[in-house]
Amino acid sequence: MKRWVIGADLGGTLIRAIRTDLDGRKLARAEIKTQAQEGPEAILGRIFEVIGQACEGTDLSEVLGIAIGAPGPVDEQGRLFDPPNLPGLREVSLRERIQDRFQVPTFAGNDGNLAALGQLRFGAGQGLEHLIYMTIGTGIGGGIISHGKLVIGARGFAAEIGHQTLDPDGPICGCGQPGHLEALASGPNIARRALERLDEGASSTIEQYREAGNELTGKSVTDAARHGDELALELLTEAATYIGLGLVNLIHILEPQRILLGGGVSQAGELLFEPIRQTVHDRVMSPVFRGVEIQPAALGKDVGLMGAVALVLERSSLN
Repeated sequence: MKRWVIGADLGGTLIRAIRTDLDGRKLARAEIKTQAQEGPEAILGRIFEVIGQACEGTDLSEVLGIAIGAPGPVDEQGRLFDPPNLPGLREVSLRERIQDRFQVPTFAGNDGNLAALGQLRFGAGQGLEHLIYMTIGTGIGGGIISHGKLVIGARGFAAEIGHQTLDPDGPICGCGQPGHLEALASGPNIARRALERLDEGASSTIEQYREAGNELTGKSVTDAARHGDELALELLTEAATYIGLGLVNLIHILEPQRILLGGGVSQAGELLFEPIRQTVHDRVMSPVFRGVEIQPAALGKDVGLMGAVALVLERSSLN
């Protein structure tokens, strides 16, 4: 009998789903715009639609399971709590609603946690037992693998690694607290620092984005850094230093074998990775902690989807 796995990802812009076989080979995919402004029931309807499209042409009795990753806290029962950019989805049981709709075993988790699981099973963490995945983009999140298992905490809310406080007097994070890593080194906050420096009179080619009426983004800064712009290089190094400090905290507490960095800001490559590695080298408490590998993540934009597939396989009695 053929067996399939459905992995889904709920984002602020898109809802996506894939169907794979038990080895993770991708066989079908679908996506639809989230249109979060239309409210929770409309969002749930689109989740059903995109999963249905990924299942098209199969018998649901052949589907081993469905899993979905979502931003924000997701408890062990698969309930989603106040995700950013998705107003109204408070204490909505994604797992229960999807399972009731498709009558297939269903699981749900935080998207960063599932991405870590995807790296472990299908990506750059294969063969490891102790792993940290960090995504650096619009926000900063991630997941932790310890002894080959996902660390989710007492209720499923663990590994909010972007919300460690690095500067108690720093800028306010999107969550409302000051000085979190996300408020210091995410893409929008790199852009915010660029605007502050330009307003202070700094000279930079970044100014051309503002003069052209274009939105200044983290990518704008990265592009300028690749062309040797001094301010852009300084800002990337500043963000990398904060990221490195955050990783030092995680290394001291968890001692992973490898740290994998993904997300849009990580596309800066060695302009970001080199100062991150240098900060970790300089700031760990002992040379014994310097052996942790810091590498780019794998799986690209499918990391969350493959993490959802990995969750089904982990929870399945067949694996």
